[in-house]
Amino acid sequence: MRLRVLQVVLDAQARQRLMNIRLVKPELAASVENYLINAASSGRINRPLTDEELKQLLLRIQQPKKDFKIERR
Repeated sequence: MRLRVLQVVLDAQARQRLMNIRLVKPELAASVENYLINAASSGRINRPLTDEELKQLLLRIQQPKKDFKIERR
């Protein structure tokens, strides 16, 4: 079911990018998939997303990296 919905809402390149992300960061891929499925079921997505649009979505969903600064005295 999930794969069928993702095939409809993502073009081939975007789908490949999401599969690559799933290998490296499965929790990020799961959150993106859940977002896409919810958006598609509520009618907010009415055409397949391109790879560039998926990149923008990933930037919005991905939590900012925490920057640690260590000072030696």
